[in-house]
Amino acid sequence: MGQLTDGLRVQIKVIQALTSRELMTRFGRENIGFLWIMAEPLLFAGLVGIVWTYLRGPEAYGIGILAFVVTGYVPLTFLRHSFSRSASIFVANSSLLYHRQIKVLDFIFVRVLIEAIGAMMAFIFAGIVLGFFGLFPWPADIVALVVGWAIYVIFVLGVCTMLAPLSEVSEVVEKLVPVSVYVAIPFSGVFNLASWLPPATRDALMWSPMVSGMELMRYGVFGDAVTPHYDIEKALGISIVTLLVGLILCRRVRRTMTVT
Repeated sequence: MGQLTDGLRVQIKVIQALTSRELMTRFGRENIGFLWIMAEPLLFAGLVGIVWTYLRGPEAYGIGILAFVVTGYVPLTFLRHSFSRSASIFVANSSLLYHRQIKVLDFIFVRVLIEAIGAMMAFIFAGIVLGFFGLFPWPADIVALVVGWAIYVIFVLGVCTMLAPLSEVSEVVEKLVPVSVYVAIPFSGVFNLASWLPPATRDALMWSPMVSGMELMRYGVFGDAVTPHYDIEKALGISIVTLLVGLILCRRVRRTMTVT
């Protein structure tokens, strides 16, 4: 038990050190510094929300357009940044592997963690500001919101553990990583609710854990104003399988990787 506690303490220190290093490397100390991890999703969701409001009006299907865009596009920026930053992640950090306590999985975990925290900060900030102007409802079910967000994060983490080692062994995969973002968008549940789709299309999309996560998040925000469709068991099962495959790939790549 003592060894487990010591190991956990060391692992937490490693994550903290890598997180600080990543933030300093990416954002530095100039301007607003690490707050850019929140500003980037806000800018993206804000601009898209303005365009949607101009094209479709302030409300559709009984829910506010701005709130609908924020609940979809903020998680989408988390997905996009996590996927794109998974490419060549081991090459950029391989020199740190001289430290025995640092593992290849730490690099992936830290980057996904930073993106998840930035997206959550953007989500909360946008909700508070829009809520002040009456454009964002108080969450109807916070548990559903948190569970949906957790499913979304776990699945994205699993995909990143696959993309990172595959981009290490193949330049083709490395070049295709940015494309994976666009492939994932139709299966992310960003642009519509599942209840708006034909039953056959909806059933097919239920195989995507991101759709279940997004449906739960939107039900958590809008409550009975929407009719959610989700399958938590299927979403968690697929996410865990994806994560296990990613862990196996990371282990195999670490055996053949040259530390420079």
